[in-house]
Amino acid sequence: EVHLVESGGGLVQPGGSLKLSCAASGFTFRSYAMRWLRQAPGKGLEWVSSINNSGDWTSYADSVKGRFSISRDNAKNTLFLQMNSLNPEDTAVYFCAKVGDSVRGQGTQVTVSS
Repeated sequence: EVHLVESGGGLVQPGGSLKLSCAASGFTFRSYAMRWLRQAPGKGLEWVSSINNSGDWTSYADSVKGRFSISRDNAKNTLFLQMNSLNPEDTAVYFCAKVGDSVRGQGTQVTVSS
């Protein structure tokens, strides 16, 4: 059974940074591409970023390109999202998931506010 646990969210001021983590279990993590998604209050699920299984290919939504960085540690079955230059529009619950799979964790709340 796929099990994903996101962490690292919190309250941060505009311009600040956070690093999210996603601990994966129940599948062979190193064999799968992974992604980050987010859902802002009152809005639908939005794709943020993806990374291939080896970590040498990444892709980003235009809204976060140049500010966010996705990475992974296959030895520790962990996915990361480094978020810099945060702005209020980044406020959302952030989820990790396998690419092509709807299963995701409980999410971690990111709130950007002064």
